Amino acid sequence: MSLKTFPLGILGTVLVVAGMIAYSLSPDLFWAVTIAESLALICLILFFLLHFEAVKAFSGRRSTRMGMNSLLMVLLFSAILIIVNFLAARHSVRWDLSENQNFTLAPQTYRVLRTLPHDVKVTVFTREKDAGYQAYKERLESYRQASTKLTVEFIDPEKQPKLAQNYGIFRTDTAIFESGGQTIRVTSPSEVELTGALLRISKDAKKRIVFVEGHSERSLEDKERNGLSIAKEALTKQGYEVGTVSLLQETTVPSNTTVLVLAGPRRAVTKDEQDRIQAYVEKGGHVLMLVDPDTQTELESLLTHWGLGLGPGVLVDLKDRLAQGDLTALLVRTFTEHEITQDLTSAVLFPLSRHITFDEQAGKDWEYVPLARTSANSWAETNMQGRVVSLNEKEDVKGPLPMAAALAPKKAPEEGKPHPAIVIVGNSTFATNAYFNFPGNSDFFLHATGWLAEERDLISIAPKEPALRPFTPNPTQERALLYIQVIFLPLMTFLTGMMVWRKRRRL
Repeated sequence: MSLKTFPLGILGTVLVVAGMIAYSLSPDLFWAVTIAESLALICLILFFLLHFEAVKAFSGRRSTRMGMNSLLMVLLFSAILIIVNFLAARHSVRWDLSENQNFTLAPQTYRVLRTLPHDVKVTVFTREKDAGYQAYKERLESYRQASTKLTVEFIDPEKQPKLAQNYGIFRTDTAIFESGGQTIRVTSPSEVELTGALLRISKDAKKRIVFVEGHSERSLEDKERNGLSIAKEALTKQGYEVGTVSLLQETTVPSNTTVLVLAGPRRAVTKDEQDRIQAYVEKGGHVLMLVDPDTQTELESLLTHWGLGLGPGVLVDLKDRLAQGDLTALLVRTFTEHEITQDLTSAVLFPLSRHITFDEQAGKDWEYVPLARTSANSWAETNMQGRVVSLNEKEDVKGPLPMAAALAPKKAPEEGKPHPAIVIVGNSTFATNAYFNFPGNSDFFLHATGWLAEERDLISIAPKEPALRPFTPNPTQERALLYIQVIFLPLMTFLTGMMVWRKRRRL
């Protein structure tokens, strides 16, 4: 029997029906259904190729066109389309043609997606015209295809403002992860952020962020401009438990503390409290210190133990500052390569800050990384009497100067033992309710907290180019744009028009 005489059409039709029945009875047997439908597709295509002339002649008859045989041909074509769509939906192939393979997921991400214990719903609040829309769409499509437990929905907050309000959305390009009653929000479409959210939401035990109180620190419950209620809410939405502790009453830092935070103490921290903080770090603890200028915290002895110091005066920057704002309202955009700063795409607003120093001899066991620096046109002003306009080289400290730094041990601890870490920032105002919603501020605070909380499952995921590169002009750039856009370009247009007019008038 030749291939031409073999009943390929009948066999293909039988395989189509068999595959559909198998899928309806047992959807988990994807491999069997895929084999049946693939063979059916091959049989039907071969049937048409081998009997093309006969099919053409047969379909050309008037009786055929008006009879049931034409219907059979339509059904066969429909069967092919159904099979192709079925296979494409179940085994779609995507090619990443971006320059840096921006939409190819890392092996760590695939492991996380394969081991998701619960279903996860991702709701992205963005608009098609927003900068992060396409990046969210492309990357989350890769996530969705890698796991059947992930569902993704895009919401336009302008078209559904009530839903956005219910989720507490105050900025677009925000993704909400929901699973098992937990919610975590992400404001960047980077793979590190998205996979980190999946890791946190898939864990039953929450990590605990504890704020020290008793020294006139900024309050977590204060909803006024100087409070930290928005920062607390953001940490809670990131999947953390947030609490407070008084080291004047407790003899040790609670054992379930993941990150200990000193948020802008105004009064002296006693020697006993400093000893408890030091003991906590020696046991592998993680500390975030936000220390403002002109405060008598007496933390110098504790910081000296790690090689750190608090520089004198208040930082002033003629370049990287808020346009038309005070010289001390720093708009920092110079970051060192670090896990905390690798995904920062917006400048961080630090009002009234001090700089951080490091003694390599005293901190020889620590790896010191300055996270954020002022520009070369900056200094630490030690005399704030009157209006600051120039650098006094005899009294002031010339920039660039670091205002935030991270410490980690040079010698990695033994496997299974805690990994101590410290982040110190010469400002606490940036995390208050008045400034937290500034995009760079919230990202910097949450990144620093996440790094200290040892969300390090993703350390080996190489950072990708950010989808959003916002341009925030400094005063010099602002003036240049003003001269070019408002004066130079209109003037050139006017002069060109006059020249054309005079030339045409002479004709």
